[in-house]
Amino acid sequence: MTNPTLERLSATDAQAILDRLPTRIQTALIDRATEIKYPVEMVVEMAIASFLDSEALGFVDCKPGRGQ
Repeated sequence: MTNPTLERLSATDAQAILDRLPTRIQTALIDRATEIKYPVEMVVEMAIASFLDSEALGFVDCKPGRGQ
């Protein structure tokens, strides 16, 4: 039996990634998640996506509460 592919990074997987990063990068990602009121797993996912694809949703696109 195979597991279906997840389209989102789980909180557990995001934590595993964060645990392997330098402390300053962990802190920056967590601070950004807090600042924009997004789950940290979404911020980690956006960081990876923006690194791999310059046209991917990035941090400048995240403006919660602006109605866009």
